Amino acid sequence: MQRPTPRNYRELDVWQRSMELVESVYKVSKLLPGEERFGLTSQMQRAAVSIPSNIAEGYGRGGKDYRRFVLISRGSLMEVETQLELSVRLGFIERDAVRVPWRLAQDVGKMLNRPSASLLTSE
Repeated sequence: MQRPTPRNYRELDVWQRSMELVESVYKVSKLLPGEERFGLTSQMQRAAVSIPSNIAEGYGRGGKDYRRFVLISRGSLMEVETQLELSVRLGFIERDAVRVPWRLAQDVGKMLNRPSASLLTSE
């Protein structure tokens, strides 16, 4: 049985999970060296914030706009995944440190890859 459509974006599972991802990315980004503050740190934080922000904006607009904003969120998610991987490969962060944000990113990615209609239900 399908659950009712949420009354607002805050009830969307994908929005809630992406907010957890933002919090996790901010925690991890504090581990980056100071010289990366205006580079990788800033870019990673902006990309992470973009995910729930675009979900909320798209939900507010509705219809085809929602699908478009979901696609933008997916792009931002891929940026975050890339930046987490770069942080490890460049030796700024140990792989264990990105385990939580990486898992959250995978969860959000699965949600964003669902058909648009299922994104509008809370589970």
